Amino acid sequence: MLEIINLAISNSAAAELSRLAAFGGSPGNMYIDLVNDLDNEGWLHIKLTAGTSNGSPISRTQGVTLFADPKKFKLFKGLSLDYYSDLSGGGFLISTPKNTLRCSCGSGFKLLEKT
Repeated sequence: MLEIINLAISNSAAAELSRLAAFGGSPGNMYIDLVNDLDNEGWLHIKLTAGTSNGSPISRTQGVTLFADPKKFKLFKGLSLDYYSDLSGGGFLISTPKNTLRCSCGSGFKLLEKT
C-alpha cells in the first residue's frame, strides 16, 4: 500500500501548475520529479512536466493533481512547493527537507550523510 504524501502547494504554485498543465495539453495533471545534478554531487532538483508520467498522485489542490514516482515519495514527505514571479521571470521553489542543504537556486537540495 502506498503512503499518502500531501505535498503542500501554495496558491501561486497551484495557479502556475494549472497554467502549465493546460499549456502542455494535460489540463489538471502535472508530474514532479527529483533529478540528479549533472556533476553527480548529490544535488536533487525538481522537474515539472505536464501529464501523469505513469506516476501516482502526491497532492491535489485547486483543480490540479500532482503526480510523482512512488519510489520517491519519501523524499517529498513534509515538503511544500511555491512559485515566485518578478520582472526577470519566475520559478518554482521547494522547501528544504530535514537533514539537507538548500541549493542556492531554491529548486533543489542535497541530502546530508547520516552519521
